[in-house]
Amino acid sequence: MKISFLRSVGHLLLALTVVSAGLTLPSCTQKPTQEAHLPYLGEPELVVNPAGAAPDTIPYTVPAFTLTNQDSQTITNQTFAGKVYVTDFFFATCPSICPKMQSELLRVYEQFKGNPNVLFLSHTIDPAHDSIPVLRDYAERLGIKDASRWHFATAPHDTIFALARAYMTAAQVDKGVVGGYAHSGTFALIDSHRRIRGLYDGMEKTEVDRLIRELPELLREEANAQATAAK
Repeated sequence: MKISFLRSVGHLLLALTVVSAGLTLPSCTQKPTQEAHLPYLGEPELVVNPAGAAPDTIPYTVPAFTLTNQDSQTITNQTFAGKVYVTDFFFATCPSICPKMQSELLRVYEQFKGNPNVLFLSHTIDPAHDSIPVLRDYAERLGIKDASRWHFATAPHDTIFALARAYMTAAQVDKGVVGGYAHSGTFALIDSHRRIRGLYDGMEKTEVDRLIRELPELLREEANAQATAAK
């Protein structure tokens, strides 16, 4: 099947996921404060205040998760606490969009591999095949030696597919396509408080270039927030 068709399937799945989950579309430009440069994506939570006061708005956050990476280490949200990270979904035997996606994500990694505040998280959507040794080999063939900087993670299907929806992307079993899975090529940029700050088409160089430009903006925002909190 041609890559362009699979990309269309991925984009359709992403759109359906966003609508069904009631999430904010990634084109949202809402900024909750003047200091924030990048938007907060996803449906915010409204917290009711007593005595009829206006409700507080809390940005959408990625739910708690427990995964296992290529070094057999358990990783959770705490693994990424205080860090910015980029995430995607793939599978090792993917014959279509995954090689291009991982090549583009590797380009982002190379730009920021010297910054310990930037991490990467790739979820396999084929846990039956992508065992720990397979994930380790996959990472090594990409040139990733340090699992603490780029985690290639596995978990049961239900967990991974739920996380895909949580990251405003899509993945599912589809025996009608080459490889047996249909998924979006979306990269998600997550801040240190588990909030989605950007979505990018990992198949488009210009979109990945945008990620490379916006990631330092998020790092500056986080540094400014830390400096303000320390005063």
